[in-house]
Amino acid sequence: MIQKRFSELTTTELYRFLKLRTDVFYVEQKVDESELDDRDLEESTVHYWLAEGDRIVAYLRVIEDDVPEHLDGRRLIGRVVVAADRRGSGLAQLLIHRVLEQFGHEALLLHAQSYISGLYAKFDFVPFGDEFSEAGIMHTSMYRAGIR
Repeated sequence: MIQKRFSELTTTELYRFLKLRTDVFYVEQKVDESELDDRDLEESTVHYWLAEGDRIVAYLRVIEDDVPEHLDGRRLIGRVVVAADRRGSGLAQLLIHRVLEQFGHEALLLHAQSYISGLYAKFDFVPFGDEFSEAGIMHTSMYRAGIR
């Protein structure tokens, strides 16, 4: 598993995880909103991924907000993506587990695609608020209290 901040990324690493995100979110899921945002560039953002050879097969990022969206959750897990041919093999769970090793003492938020919210429930994330549509896909906001 690899984790880096934007300033540590090589252009090849950046290309490879953006390609995975684009392949899944745009090509497969037909998301019609911009994939690129300035959040990837922020020094507080941490990018995590798993690779097989030169191919990135799973990715997520953790961003930080100054004003929590819910309770005390200032860190948000997002852009969780697994290559189509590697889904169901536990890669997303490995990434989430690593994030919890690093940030599990803090409250965490995420906006799960609703059909996969059960994955996050295994890690003690609980839904809050109403289900909502983002880029035409139903999402559920989820919160996990920090363990101190």
